[in-house]
Amino acid sequence: MSDKTLVSAHFHANLGLYWLLSGSVFLFLSVVGIPLLLLWFPLGLLATKRYINNMSAELTEQKLIVRKGLFTRTENTVPLDKITDMALIQGPIMRMFGIHKLTVETAGQSGAGALISLIGVINVVDFRAQVLAQKTQLSERQNSASARPNTDVLILDNLQQMNATLLRIEQSLTAKQSN
Repeated sequence: MSDKTLVSAHFHANLGLYWLLSGSVFLFLSVVGIPLLLLWFPLGLLATKRYINNMSAELTEQKLIVRKGLFTRTENTVPLDKITDMALIQGPIMRMFGIHKLTVETAGQSGAGALISLIGVINVVDFRAQVLAQKTQLSERQNSASARPNTDVLILDNLQQMNATLLRIEQSLTAKQSN
């Protein structure tokens, strides 16, 4: 079975500005970081733009694929049947920018926290709904496929019973003809 891409996530244009503002609040509160604010914005704008360009999230028929990173690029592939929870988180600064954080947790995941964390997906509620709908559809397909062998066993049993009945009829007819 091919695993074609069903949906690709796109990211908010103001995601980089959100990250810059969040970082500048931290630098400002640390007092020591205040002089670094002069470098933070020009370097931060360049870095966040490149990082966002390297981000992608794709929903296929059987898995969710997330790629991101600037210096170290990572690709996480999560089979849909392993997803246990997809949470939406929105802090106060995120609300100002209309951004959500989408976390994906899986069965068999080691450690605390989410396996995958995506910030700034456009129409994140729809993206989450599509992932969960595809997960449900895949589960239903797998359940119906696992139920099929039981049906095959019943059909085989019925055929064997019909064969046995035909043999008895044939034996009975043969016995009547020889008498």
